[in-house]
Formats: sequence, C-alpha cells, structure tokens
Amino acid sequence: MASTSVSRVVPASPARVWQLIGGFGSLPDWLPYIPESTFSEGGRVRHLKNPDGDTIVERLMEFNEEQRFYSYQILQAPFPVVDYLSTLRVHEVSGNADVAEVQWSGRFVPRGAGDDEVVALFTGIYRDGLEALRTSLG
Repeated sequence: MASTSVSRVVPASPARVWQLIGGFGSLPDWLPYIPESTFSEGGRVRHLKNPDGDTIVERLMEFNEEQRFYSYQILQAPFPVVDYLSTLRVHEVSGNADVAEVQWSGRFVPRGAGDDEVVALFTGIYRDGLEALRTSLG
C-alpha cells in the first residue's frame, strides 16, 4: 500500500473553507479539473467528469461536519490504483482565525504502475487541487 498527503494554508476561515469544499458534490465549485459532478445512491456516490470526458465514480465513506472532513473511495477511474481511500480535511490554524489549513491525503494500492509513479500522480493532483482552492479563495 502506498500513500501521500498534501497540506496548504489558505486565506479564509475554516468555516468559510468548509462551506466551499465540505459538500461531497462541491468539487466543480473549486477544482477546475472536475467541471461536472452528479449524484446517485442518495448522494453517497458522485459521478465526476474531467475535461477529457473521463468518468470518475467515488463513494462517500465518512462525513463529519463538526470535525470538517470527509473520506471517499474510488469505485471507477482512469487511475492505476485499487483500494483507494482519500480524506479531505480542514484544520484550524492556532492563533489565526482568518486562515485554515487544508489537508488532502490518500492511500492506495498501485496496479500497473510503480509506487513512486502513483504517489507522484496523486501528490500532483492534491497539490494542484489545493492550489486551485487557494486561488479561488483569494
């Protein structure tokens, strides 16, 4: 099993950040790589499209409004992994109510690619996604 995690401090309160990213269907609101998200199974499964038209299907595994995080697993995607579980979490920054730390992490088993290659792929996705979030928050 391989894993990666990326954190970024963003210029907004944890409540504001969570309001933007805390909805399981909110990726198109802040992540340019995902322009479309629809639901099935009562909102527990999201069907995403990327700009190339690829489909990514993810299942919500855990959601905690109070602690500001959710975890999801990939059911279908053009990525060389199985057993993928990821968490998106918003943390308070001690002593500064006007910024938040956002952490995006995942663990997975590479399939058809080496650990280093797949770790680099998801590290890049998380890093670019959190940079897009920072930009959208100003």
